[in-house]
Amino acid sequence: MSTYLPDYSDDRQTAEPRTLKYRFEPRDYVFRSITRAGGVVVLAVMAMVGIFLASNGIHAINEVGLWKFLTTQNWAPESNDFGIAAVLWGTVQIAVVALLVAMPLSLGTSLFITEVARGPLQRSLTSLIDLLAAVPSVVFGLWGAYLLQPNIVDFSKWISVWFGWIPIFQVDGVDPGSPLRDTVPFTASTFIAGLVVAMMIVPIQTSIMTESFRRAPIGEREGAYALGATRWGMIRSVVLPFGRGGIIGGTMLGLGRALGETIAIYLIISPVFEIKFHILEKGANSIAAMIALKYSESNESAMSALMAAGFSLFVVTMVVNFTASAIIARSRSGAESEG
Repeated sequence: MSTYLPDYSDDRQTAEPRTLKYRFEPRDYVFRSITRAGGVVVLAVMAMVGIFLASNGIHAINEVGLWKFLTTQNWAPESNDFGIAAVLWGTVQIAVVALLVAMPLSLGTSLFITEVARGPLQRSLTSLIDLLAAVPSVVFGLWGAYLLQPNIVDFSKWISVWFGWIPIFQVDGVDPGSPLRDTVPFTASTFIAGLVVAMMIVPIQTSIMTESFRRAPIGEREGAYALGATRWGMIRSVVLPFGRGGIIGGTMLGLGRALGETIAIYLIISPVFEIKFHILEKGANSIAAMIALKYSESNESAMSALMAAGFSLFVVTMVVNFTASAIIARSRSGAESEG
């Protein structure tokens, strides 16, 4: 066990505080060496992935130029006419839709688990959330393609009919007054893909928020009740401010997962290489789904282009995840709770 030993080397009476020397025991050195080695290995693997993607994709970027690579919507590497503008836009769109759906659901679920559920119900819900996090993405994709999509297209049409005056909810070529059940224009859309991805990121967001809320100080909870606060008043003044870092960090980690999702989106979308602003309309794409779609048919130059697209997604995902980790690490104990 580590101990602090005072330094008595100078017996003279001085006004300066005595210095403390920290002495490590062998087990401390072993523990620190293992944890440092683990951290270095993780960072090294991430660095090697980034270097691999960058080194294999730099040729394609040099062929068309960085600006054209970032602004071109088409994807035709065989004619040097390709870029990530459309697929990057689709990736962000799907992730934002997923985030808007998953964040309130995760927040409500985590508050219910920590503040309402008790005993076996609380333990069962916690285990269920952990099990959902282990479900393979292909299962979510099949569920979305064969169960969710046929039952959600009518809701998509309803949104388009009543809120079509909002540009993102417009669907071109659909007559709102038609009595026919024409749902084809609403299938394989950004909205449906976003709903499926939302179900995939709910477990990770809920787990992080739940752990953050559980650490709210008991004293501050009881103090709020002693001052006459209701349960919601205590949650609003103690739990939510205390868990603010967990809410933000969990949301951003979910965003990082949504940006990189592949198979579930691949099974649902109808790939298009154009920037689409209408999320209910058929046709969507993402960088990860495009790589899965084009990988098997790519030659050397097309593979380099896919590597460049993968590197761009890698950079975006790393920025989001590191930001989320920094926010979670800086979240603190209830200093931000309101009195």
